[in-house]
Amino acid sequence: MQEKSNPVNQINIEISEEVGEGIYSNLAIITHSPTEFIIDFLKMMPGVPKPKVKSRIILTPQHAKRLFKALKENLSKYESAHGEIKDPGGEMAYNLPVPTAQA
Repeated sequence: MQEKSNPVNQINIEISEEVGEGIYSNLAIITHSPTEFIIDFLKMMPGVPKPKVKSRIILTPQHAKRLFKALKENLSKYESAHGEIKDPGGEMAYNLPVPTAQA
């Protein structure tokens, strides 16, 4: 009798149409506590003095590290296919108060 091989590390996911449309963000603010990383995604628009958080993701430190590695790997693949992403460098010119993490 042969065993059926199951693909390893495959997750069957479902995504709603609303979530699948995504949310545009051009700024992320990252804070952390000893037990979690919080990433707030904002949309900065010219002339708007107070940007709103459009989405917030809360991760354990272990998942934050996995996300970092996944982003690094995917950026490398992207640049291999499309060329280097230009980064103007320096600090961003946003005058926003950065929240402090609290647990």
